[in-house]
Amino acid sequence: MVSPLVEREDIRAAVEQALEQAPERKFAESVDLAINLRDLDLSNPENRVDREILLPNGRGKDVKVGLFCSEEMATMSGDVADVIIQPEEIEALSDDPDEAKQLAEEMNFFLAEAPLMPTIGRELGTVLGPRGKMPNPINPGDDPSETIDSLRRTVRARSKEDRTFHLPAGTVNHSPEELTANIRRILRRITMDLERHEHNLDAVYVKTTMGPPSRII
Repeated sequence: MVSPLVEREDIRAAVEQALEQAPERKFAESVDLAINLRDLDLSNPENRVDREILLPNGRGKDVKVGLFCSEEMATMSGDVADVIIQPEEIEALSDDPDEAKQLAEEMNFFLAEAPLMPTIGRELGTVLGPRGKMPNPINPGDDPSETIDSLRRTVRARSKEDRTFHLPAGTVNHSPEELTANIRRILRRITMDLERHEHNLDAVYVKTTMGPPSRII
């Protein structure tokens, strides 16, 4: 069942208003959503939003993906990942917290061959976990190219314990139609996870990075 919120025509109107009010910049500003939740006990992790959402029109900006893998997969994957971390490098990263934190901040997402997941959790879990950067597992021998391509068009919706959280929906280089489609996808996926669906949304705003917010609900 599609939430009535997702089909509202004022999503498009709010997007257009946000774009019209945005000051001119010499770079492609992000277009972001600010989502306020209500009537949820966010101290309970089961009530928090934590979901990866594939956008129909992509993010419009570079998305960096790191790959923990064996030498065999590294050879097969070529240049599709931004960074490749092989098994012998995991412990070295664990021994250098500053380098591990820098890597976690630079990458938007990580993938890892499934057999490496326990080692990554043990050695780097304290760095990757709190940042929501624990890798998505892939099977040994699989070609990661398609998964990496999908991640480059993906955003992470993550509320943690905060009633208000933000995530990108695209950039000003997207058309209003493309941004509206991205926002509909985001709201559909988020409300699916909430206990009372759209009734757990207190307010939703869309804005460019430096522009004023435009209210959707």
